[in-house]
Amino acid sequence: MRIEEYIDHTLLKPQGSEEQIKKICAEAKEYGFASVCVNPYYAPLVKQELKGTRVKTCVVVGFPLGATTKEVKAFETRQAIENGAEEIDMVINIAALKDKKYDYVKEDIEAVVNAAEGKALVKVILETCLLTEEEKVKACELSQGARADFVKTSTGFSTGGATIEDIKLMRQTVGNDMGVKASGGIRTKADAEAVIEAGANRIGASASIAIAEGTKNSNSGY
Repeated sequence: MRIEEYIDHTLLKPQGSEEQIKKICAEAKEYGFASVCVNPYYAPLVKQELKGTRVKTCVVVGFPLGATTKEVKAFETRQAIENGAEEIDMVINIAALKDKKYDYVKEDIEAVVNAAEGKALVKVILETCLLTEEEKVKACELSQGARADFVKTSTGFSTGGATIEDIKLMRQTVGNDMGVKASGGIRTKADAEAVIEAGANRIGASASIAIAEGTKNSNSGY
């Protein structure tokens, strides 16, 4: 598979403009990225811009803190799908996980999975930089138990992004039956190749073109 096909071309900054969204959609079509990942407000625009292509519309839910209720996340998911989303990247309830309220965490993920109803892939953002190794493993197990499609490292908005160690741990925990998405701080082709080697089969990045072309990128964003 070409490296471009691993990439969710991402723009999640709150100040991202309509012009910028249209630009990343055009880039995604040109390069053949897997998806364009945006905030819920832009789902209809992205769906329209990508019409007739293989590039998917990916929308974040409960982003970036994961601290909304499961009912709100379910509503966000249903609305995002109505507006064109084919993939949902949801943030887990990090506080509930750290408080060992595992039933709630699983229910939180299940609410999104059930709302997606087979109409969209669900990727579960763990925010690994805030978790212990034990918590990372538990979050992967709960995501798998809730029938999510992927586990994902990071929002790109906290204290750190993807690490090779975390990706290896996540892949080891979920085995080969679930996707692993690396996101946050992946800015070069070498970065991308390293996370794929570690077990990632999707990459979230804003430096997607630099990754695809093997050039340097000074972007300090997602």
